[in-house]
Formats: sequence, structure tokens, C-alpha cells
Amino acid sequence: MILDKMKLTIHMVSSLDGIIAKKDNSISWFETSSNYEKGISGQDPEEFLKTIDCYIMGSRTYEHALELSKSYGWAYGDKPTIVITTRNLPNERQNIEFYSGDLNQLVSERLKPNYRNVWLVGGAMLAKDFIRLKLTDEIRISVLPIILGAGTLFFDHIGQEQTLHLKDVTAYKNGMIELWYEIEKE
Repeated sequence: MILDKMKLTIHMVSSLDGIIAKKDNSISWFETSSNYEKGISGQDPEEFLKTIDCYIMGSRTYEHALELSKSYGWAYGDKPTIVITTRNLPNERQNIEFYSGDLNQLVSERLKPNYRNVWLVGGAMLAKDFIRLKLTDEIRISVLPIILGAGTLFFDHIGQEQTLHLKDVTAYKNGMIELWYEIEKE
């Protein structure tokens, strides 16, 4: 099947100081009691998630998502999900596939022919690899109104300069800001 151009988006939730995961992996900081009157309520999450064709994640993100799914359910629904890993991990869902190999090959041979809207949802090391290899089209960062002070940084020594184009900014009633950047291709 030949599709229109595939778009690969990195999506990350971050604190104001760029932390994407606390050392204990707790997510209580995702719940915000902030109120921003000028913000919007946001679109229906279920409708938005229907626009995503495939998810990519690293092995630690996968393990964390599995753990969270015990309390909150599997956040990625039945969409194809490719976990990048060299480890032997449990596969508890039919839509999960494991991949260990060249990321350029994954994108050109597996993703581009089959999907239009692919989201990389974690983690930081995998996101940096995709940016360094110029496999990413856009970055969407949801910044929550909190400073965590310690944990895993989203952009920690990426090792190269990358020019971005601001595509959109959205402020939500809960104080979260979404920054949406296109990656400028040289």
C-alpha cells in the first residue's frame, strides 16, 4: 500500500525545567490543579488519538506503560506499537511489535510504506537518536506548570544544533502549554 508522505512526530510531556520522568517514574505530577482562564479546554482526546496510525517507543517507556496500564489501562489503544529494544521483553498485547536494528531502515522499509502519522512517545534517548538521524518531522512538547528539579531530561546533550519552526502554541485551562515545532530540513 502506498500512502501520502509519512510524518513522524516526537511527543513528550515535560516539566518547565525539561524533566520528562522523575527518578521514581511516578506520574502524579501530570495532574495539575493550575487554572489558566484564557486557556482552552482542548479537543476530545479520543478523536485526536484516532489520527495517529502507529506509535514508537523505547523499551523503558514500554515497561513503564505496561506498569501504568495495570491502574489506568493501556494508553495507546489497539494502534500498532513498535518497541525499539535489544532486550527480550514480555508481549502482553497483539498490537505490540519489537524491533532491534537500524532506525533508518525501520523508517524507510516499515513505517513509510504503511503509515501516515507516526508518533514517537518516549524516551529521551530514542528521541535524540531520531533527531540526530534526521528522521523526525516535528516535535510536540506538552509543558506542565511544575518545576521538578531532578529526573530525566528530554534534551540532554543532543550533540547537534537543530533549527525549528514554530507551527503552533496552545495554552490550556489546566496551565499546560503545548509547543508544536516543525524540524527544518537542511
